[in-house]
Amino acid sequence: MQKRDVVKAVLDGRRPPYVPWSIGFTKEAAETLHLHYGADSFENRVQNHFVKLGSDIGFFDELGDDRVRDVFGVVWNRSVNKDIGIVEGCVLPEANLSGYQLPDPLDPRFFTDVPARIAQFPDRFRVFQIGFSLYERGWTLRGMENLMMDFYDHPGFVQELFEAITDYNIAQVKEALRYDIDAVYFGDDWGQQRGLQMGRPLWRERILPHLRRMYGTVRDAGKYVMIHSDGDVDELFDDLIDAGVNCYNPFQPEVMDVDHLLPSYRGRLCFHGGLSTQRTLPFGTPEQVRAEVRRLLELGSEGGYIFAASHDVEGDVPLANMLAMIETVQSQTLL
Repeated sequence: MQKRDVVKAVLDGRRPPYVPWSIGFTKEAAETLHLHYGADSFENRVQNHFVKLGSDIGFFDELGDDRVRDVFGVVWNRSVNKDIGIVEGCVLPEANLSGYQLPDPLDPRFFTDVPARIAQFPDRFRVFQIGFSLYERGWTLRGMENLMMDFYDHPGFVQELFEAITDYNIAQVKEALRYDIDAVYFGDDWGQQRGLQMGRPLWRERILPHLRRMYGTVRDAGKYVMIHSDGDVDELFDDLIDAGVNCYNPFQPEVMDVDHLLPSYRGRLCFHGGLSTQRTLPFGTPEQVRAEVRRLLELGSEGGYIFAASHDVEGDVPLANMLAMIETVQSQTLL
């Protein structure tokens, strides 16, 4: 079976020949691996099962001085966080869209390298990514505190804003579907270390209807829906399944009962992630990392699981622990 077929088996609720994996790395961690592997690309050495397509959030304009602007006009300070950054300023200081124009969802920069990436990794599962797909896109434009207050003080504006963002994403999805992709991966953080950033009733009222539209576009095309939402959001799983989600990431062991959730949802929802980036990877020994990876692989051996760290591996993770993780997950295919 090709890697693409192994992932499809998992997403379709079948038992795979082994647990597939797709591990992400921050820039600092990737640089560490590049130095270790030398000229041989770490992307080839890790042997992930996904090939990631698109440009996620749309960071295209380098402004200098550790600042970058995304396609929606939001400026990010990357002096500390080199991968995403911290929002500077407020694009929408008032609760209205007057004078603001959303960017072109068909900007060629999101699609130019899609054919080449597919050709480079023809056996991998093809995932088009849309980062900050609704709520996060909203608060980066309006400010988190402002948007939270708008939920109650200006619900009409929130509806208008989220409809516009949803229309943008759907247009981009439809363009992506012109290529031979397998899934669309939507990113949108709703959780915190304990519970949601907003109550479930408010989430269902303000956010869920828009998710149904976006996810439905993908499912109606016969493709898979994968999502990323950090934090303690397992109370939303049944709603997400009903909305069309096939796979959830990051599956954080610090905030979720991984051992209970994976078998409980097997056949209805696949999980991608699971290895702690708050404890095991940065602070464990290589043997502790190997042991936890083996445990997760055994837990996921019946299906419903794609291995990864529960976040892109950070730069504070020792090289020995990165290699222990990579080598252990790869050892499945050598048995």
